[in-house]
Amino acid sequence: METVELLEILYRGEDSRHQFKENFSNVNSLAAEMVALANAQGGKIIVGVNDNGEITGLHHEDIGRLNQLVSNAASQSVKPPINPLTENVATDSGLVMVITVPEGLNKPYMDNQGRIWVKNGADKRQVTSREEMQRMFQASGLVYADELPVPGATLADLDMEAFRAYYERRFEQSLEEVEIEPYQVFENLGLARDGQINLAGLLLFGNNPQQFRPAFVAKAIVYPADVVDEGRFLDSEDISGNLAEMYEGMFAFVQRNLHRIQGNGGINEPGAMEIPRIVLEELLVNALVHRDYFISAPIRLFIFRDRIELISPGHLPNHLTPSQIRCGLANMRNPRLASHASHILPYRGLGTGIPRALKAYHDIDIHDDREGNQFKITIWRRKGENQ
Repeated sequence: METVELLEILYRGEDSRHQFKENFSNVNSLAAEMVALANAQGGKIIVGVNDNGEITGLHHEDIGRLNQLVSNAASQSVKPPINPLTENVATDSGLVMVITVPEGLNKPYMDNQGRIWVKNGADKRQVTSREEMQRMFQASGLVYADELPVPGATLADLDMEAFRAYYERRFEQSLEEVEIEPYQVFENLGLARDGQINLAGLLLFGNNPQQFRPAFVAKAIVYPADVVDEGRFLDSEDISGNLAEMYEGMFAFVQRNLHRIQGNGGINEPGAMEIPRIVLEELLVNALVHRDYFISAPIRLFIFRDRIELISPGHLPNHLTPSQIRCGLANMRNPRLASHASHILPYRGLGTGIPRALKAYHDIDIHDDREGNQFKITIWRRKGENQ
């Protein structure tokens, strides 16, 4: 790093990727800073600088000691180990050590006491909530929400007739022909685990999944203007049931609250919906299959005079961006749900849903809100067709 670059960083001050420290003497303190950066997007720890960005400098004997401390922390006090780089920069005010910590490939990282640290602005904080830990393990592919058993859920809580019809349609044989216990069939299909129905099995075939997971509904509201008005709405509904029932309910809600465009058809023809059907299909299914089920919150479906907003709990997984999903890139958050949804819902998988919707209708905005931990699709209604 050149001195000029260092001075520019110091002038800007601390942020989520740059931490200033006058010195380190404790390996655990250094390890915690490394863990927080590795669990985020990586960054630099600049040693020999106070919190105000003023260079206090290091002695030559500090450099050797700090290099050994960095090596010990990275290999013994960070789990799994990481590979930081150190660089010494000479300035008029003294030596400064820059420790570069790369973004980790095996998140979540912990210190030697099993604590998970993450960046919180320019500071760090310890992760203590189980929900946040689960999301971090999910991002690493170590655990998936849809594969976790649902305590108390049994075969009695499932619509076995719907499952029988699904099994026969997909595998071209009846359950009776399989000659194994129904529960074992569920386990073989990844819909049960350790003697219990898992979340995928409950969401796909449950009689009333909200009995066990009441937050997993869709809250749909129609507002008469272009902004949220808690005192005035034209239509509202809490949509529940299994995924197929929720999809049908959400689609019906949008359909009855959109206008029809007559076009060149005759006066007795019903006209086409102002938003193409395929757009609604793709985006509604996407919200149900790919939302974050570690977050106990509903999907929100808002219809305004000028737009439709579809808000799903959970930002895009890992470092997937709106630009990438526009191009068809995907990262499977709920693999069990996705593997069965293609046989139950109008879902084609493989990251093709959003590109297909955009091809059919261009006035769609995609917003990945990482700070608010939600994903929002905005479908703009065409002027003159929603009046």
